[in-house]
Amino acid sequence: MSERHAHEDEELVTERFAADSLVRPGADDLERAAEAALRPRNLDEFVGQRVVRDQLSLVLQAAKARGRAPDHVLLSGPPGLGKTTLAMIIAAELGASLRVTSGPAIQHAGDLAAVLSSLEEGEVLFLDEIHRLARPAEELLYVAMEDFRVDVVVGKGAGASAIPLALPPFTVVGATTRAGLLPAPLRDRFGFTGHLDFYADDELERVLLRSARLLDVPLEHRAAHEIASRSRGTPRIANRLLRRVRDWAEVRGDGRLTLAAARAALDVYEVDVRGLDRLDRAVLTALCTRFGGGPVGLTTLAVAVGEEPETVETVAEPFLVREGLVGRTPRGRVALPAAWAHLGLEAPREAGTLFG
Repeated sequence: MSERHAHEDEELVTERFAADSLVRPGADDLERAAEAALRPRNLDEFVGQRVVRDQLSLVLQAAKARGRAPDHVLLSGPPGLGKTTLAMIIAAELGASLRVTSGPAIQHAGDLAAVLSSLEEGEVLFLDEIHRLARPAEELLYVAMEDFRVDVVVGKGAGASAIPLALPPFTVVGATTRAGLLPAPLRDRFGFTGHLDFYADDELERVLLRSARLLDVPLEHRAAHEIASRSRGTPRIANRLLRRVRDWAEVRGDGRLTLAAARAALDVYEVDVRGLDRLDRAVLTALCTRFGGGPVGLTTLAVAVGEEPETVETVAEPFLVREGLVGRTPRGRVALPAAWAHLGLEAPREAGTLFG
């Protein structure tokens, strides 16, 4: 299996599991519709990502001053941090229409050619998951981005000929969670690349307070801090948890989103103080109590928690590693001292010595 196909399978696993978890960064169509009302409309409203926001502002202001379409933009980073929102803001700041598609939706070069040939001057084409674009479509996109033309093939076999079709100037905004999978020729055609990082808790608090105003729900600052601290540095997760806390407050409370309401609601949904959910804690518990902290192989660990290896590796493990709770070694996964502490267990002296 190719590296690209392996990563596509991982993303499908993550998307399927996300539907069952409040703290997964992916989103289905229903949730994206719920997010639409909360999206900032311009760069001034966009919270966080200060460096990318400032750099992008310069790119857009310079393009508007010259009266030309800006350079193509590539936005990379984990899901749920605002790549789609920034694409919408770019179009809004330019006063241009936004055309939206994605890598998986472009199965053939002809699919992309149809989209490109229908673009109007100055329009913004948002290509989500651009790393999953088919190779023939990538090659077509190279020429379109650089020379603003597509070659339309007429006829078949030996008698086929390519007729160049000129395109009006437009801007591609590509979004990817795996920038390393993009071939160098494609990356080189983007004039600006911005990498989105995870949010600090205080930035997430600002996101939550803004969302609460838009939802017209009374959110206390202490409750916003509590939700933010459990949101894994991801605005999408923060807004999702906010909606669930609102549900709890309306059904079991007095409608106010207080600190007590936030804690009670998140306990119901099994999101703990560090943002870990059921699967995360199951992995840590198995590592520490059944395997003595490891090392243990991925397949064995997955069997112990009743999940597929791909689910453990792509859904639970990235956050556990980022939080310093689990380490990956050549011999298998190991629980680090912070994992034992989080579970309220005493770590053996050798905990973590195999890692680092």
